[in-house]
Amino acid sequence: MRITHIRAVPVSYRVPEGQNVTLGIGRAVKRDAVLVKVETDEGVVGWGEAHHGRCPGAIARLIDTTIAELVTGMDAFDTVGVWSRVYRMQLASHGMGAAAALALSGVDLALWDIRGKACGWPLYRLLGGASRPVKAYAGGIALGWQDPASLADEARRYVEQGYRALKLRVGDTPARDVARVRAVRQAVGDDIDILVDGNTGCSPDDVRRVMPAYGELGVGWFEEPFTPHDHRAYADAARQGSVPLAAGENHYTRFEFTRLLEDGTVAFVQPDLSKTGGVTETMRIAALASARKITVNPHTSATGINMAASIHLLASVDNPGYFEGDVARHNPFRDEVGGVPYALDAEGCVRPLDGPGLGIEVDERFLAAHPLIEGPCYV
Repeated sequence: MRITHIRAVPVSYRVPEGQNVTLGIGRAVKRDAVLVKVETDEGVVGWGEAHHGRCPGAIARLIDTTIAELVTGMDAFDTVGVWSRVYRMQLASHGMGAAAALALSGVDLALWDIRGKACGWPLYRLLGGASRPVKAYAGGIALGWQDPASLADEARRYVEQGYRALKLRVGDTPARDVARVRAVRQAVGDDIDILVDGNTGCSPDDVRRVMPAYGELGVGWFEEPFTPHDHRAYADAARQGSVPLAAGENHYTRFEFTRLLEDGTVAFVQPDLSKTGGVTETMRIAALASARKITVNPHTSATGINMAASIHLLASVDNPGYFEGDVARHNPFRDEVGGVPYALDAEGCVRPLDGPGLGIEVDERFLAAHPLIEGPCYV
């Protein structure tokens, strides 16, 4: 089965006024995504998702004009060969380019979708997994910088929905961050896991000031307090207290994760399947983490494609951590691109879809109705 055509589809929608969550990287004003359609000479079509990289038009153009030319005509089942060709020709020879990693991720996801559809198996079965429960936390673009009382009310709603874990956005000021975490802890009690995400916006002094309070409040992890390559700051922060660090959504390929794991500063790794190299590379990263007894907790992105793929992968590895549930009130990329990608059970867990491939049937009419909106998604 040969790859005959690859097309990237950048899509956007405006966040409704009044639902603009503010976090460390700004206020969300729109959501973007890049979907990747791969066609074959036997009529089997696969869909993947490439992270938008805050410039979805550029990522789509890279896929259409460069990545497509490199892999058209290759065996659609040869995911390792396709990955290696793009890596050698696009990433390795010109540096570890983030844009090329995002683009490759979308193509790789689509090829795994094709493999599953060709044999009628869901992705988790192809990967050696089973339809097992995967614990989830309430995340996505939610639980941001707001009044502590309002944040506590929002947190209660997610617990009432069945979530047993929540992720709060920090990186504002130490005093306001601690006040928000304390309000949520008081609202949900001690049996709910609270995780926090700095969105790379903290200083070393911020971390020193909040760590004692986070330890007292039982915070489960402190995610990305710093930019991904600030290795010294991560090492210093890991010595500040009992709260473990998490990182990985902005690390690309197993090569960057090797350094992250060898440094020994993070206790949770968070590769994003639409950023780090797709299913092929994330399975390698999961194996690296497994050798160190560290769980893999994928960062999920804009659409149901990434969400569904992340659950399939977590149901297929021996070191699954959390799935990041998107709890935004309004996210048509989650609900309408190809149907709702998961359901939360009474235990706060999700299961992979049972349809062939990713289990998502993309509605191309929806894509046509949501063309690219130029400009930043956070301001």
